Amino acid sequence: MFGGAPDIEVVAEAADGSEVPGLVDAHAPHVVLMDIRMPVVDGLEATERLRGLRRPPEVVALTTFNTDAHVLRALRAGAAGFVLKDTPPAEIVQAVRKVASGEPVLSPEVTRQLIARVSGGGTEREARARRARRQIAELGEREREVAMAVGRGMSNAEIAAELYMGVPTVKTHVSRILSKLGLDNRVQIALLASDSRADAGD
Repeated sequence: MFGGAPDIEVVAEAADGSEVPGLVDAHAPHVVLMDIRMPVVDGLEATERLRGLRRPPEVVALTTFNTDAHVLRALRAGAAGFVLKDTPPAEIVQAVRKVASGEPVLSPEVTRQLIARVSGGGTEREARARRARRQIAELGEREREVAMAVGRGMSNAEIAAELYMGVPTVKTHVSRILSKLGLDNRVQIALLASDSRADAGD
């Protein structure tokens, strides 16, 4: 799949999730294409282990959307997005390029579908909503506005237009949000914003 992409080099392949941290330590890749379903240690746990590294690579989860009910856990662990196993090869290659450049691979439509399918309900969801609201409350007013806009799947340019600020200012706010809340990427901001609205009727 990646053989025809001159800008991408495959440095290693892991047979199961237990091999991933060691290979990442040895080869220092920029991106890991992580199969959610692997023997011994699955891709979810492997993703969580990677995000604990000092300089973790970006992770793209590879999943069969309808059967992998825990894909949201991978995103919460810090995966920059996911692609379906039946995605055309060229699009998977493009997804790796996007994540390598700092762009999450998760459309607003997919975000909504994921949250609707696997966010769950009841006590766990309520507890997550309370935690999310506490975290959102740590942000300044403009940071909160930006965070909620990211949660709606808006791009930096769209946020800038809606909030009447420059794109560089939006980027600065996003960076501050990530730093203040200890998050890894925009996907986690979007999930946090969605959690904070879980019981608010939004």
